[in-house]
Amino acid sequence: MYDEFDRTKLLIKPLAERRHDLTVDTLLDPATVRPVLESEPLAAIAGRIRRAAELRRRTDGRQGAVILLMGAHVLRRGAGPLIIDLIRRGLITHVAMNGAGPIHEWELARIGATTESVARYIRSGEFGLWRETGELNDVIRQAAERGMGLGEAIGKAIEESNWPWKHTSVLAAAYRHRIPATVHVGIGYDIIHEHPNCDGAALGATSYRDFLRLAASVMKLEGGVLLCAGTAVMGPEVYLKALAMARNVLHQEGRRLCHFTTGVFDIQPLPEGRPQAEPPRDDPRYYYRPWKTVLVRTVADGGEGYYVRGDHRDVFSTLYALCVRSGEP
Repeated sequence: MYDEFDRTKLLIKPLAERRHDLTVDTLLDPATVRPVLESEPLAAIAGRIRRAAELRRRTDGRQGAVILLMGAHVLRRGAGPLIIDLIRRGLITHVAMNGAGPIHEWELARIGATTESVARYIRSGEFGLWRETGELNDVIRQAAERGMGLGEAIGKAIEESNWPWKHTSVLAAAYRHRIPATVHVGIGYDIIHEHPNCDGAALGATSYRDFLRLAASVMKLEGGVLLCAGTAVMGPEVYLKALAMARNVLHQEGRRLCHFTTGVFDIQPLPEGRPQAEPPRDDPRYYYRPWKTVLVRTVADGGEGYYVRGDHRDVFSTLYALCVRSGEP
């Protein structure tokens, strides 16, 4: 009854023909990172992260989860190696990405470069249509057939590859250290959805499995930390629903999930520090979900939320240095 686009007519080119805006030279080195910002909120968050690690040891991992929800720009600003080292040290227990994150991880691990110019390639109709990147769809389809999660499958594929830069992948590090890494997609959001081999059902199945894994991690958030970095929609929304599910079950068991810390890292011009209330409805900032959802509403029963404004490169450098300043946890 309605026309549908014929994907078989698309011309798919190799990554070797693409100009890249970002290379591995952008990545931060954990060995040389120093605090960049003077930030009381970051110092507080780092302290809560270290405290959560102690709580996990005392409770055999039942409490004290540290969950990082992030947009792909965190990776593009070079913070990946710092996140990998925090995973290695046991200071991050779950990483959740939007759908763009794995694309940058896949390309960077494979060729040491990523990020194309939208302005350049949208004019010629080449934007997003790169052969090697489209191979992610094959990994996702196979993951759906095997009952795997999206983040798990991509991390496994990168970790088991012979690619020269696979050590830069957060997803591979999560797979290697056996912590959940989840990817939360919206159909049509990401360039791999343009490709003829994209399977919408496989995307839905693997990403929904990841959502259930996120909800399982949120069940362990009491005494822990949830960070929302550079994600204004995906992060707050999947967290909100996962928290509702976790609290529903815990309430039935006579337990509460209310004493934890949240942190939002972004460049929005919001008051830094610990907000006590959400903005009024006639304030446009009311519709900025990280403020009302992550920093206020979900911690209103005993938690605390902190906002840190700054470039992700500076914020994660400072947070990393504060977290590891006392040595190995």
